[in-house]
Amino acid sequence: MAEIKFEDALKKLEKIVDDLERGDLSLDEALKKYQEGIELSRTCAQRLENAKKKIEVLSKNKKGEFELKPLDEGAQEE
Repeated sequence: MAEIKFEDALKKLEKIVDDLERGDLSLDEALKKYQEGIELSRTCAQRLENAKKKIEVLSKNKKGEFELKPLDEGAQEE
């Protein structure tokens, strides 16, 4: 799938869900929409995972000094 902004991918995914929930698509159309939705879902999940990896938490270590840690590591120590 070509590079697409997270927000745009999410909007397209929401539209696909609406289309599928309406239930007025042919089987072939529904399958195409479903496949596109799966691809968009994976794209969104990957973008969120990449963003999560970039987020860091400022926390105090045992010496009382502040240090930056990955989000997951900082959450485990709380």
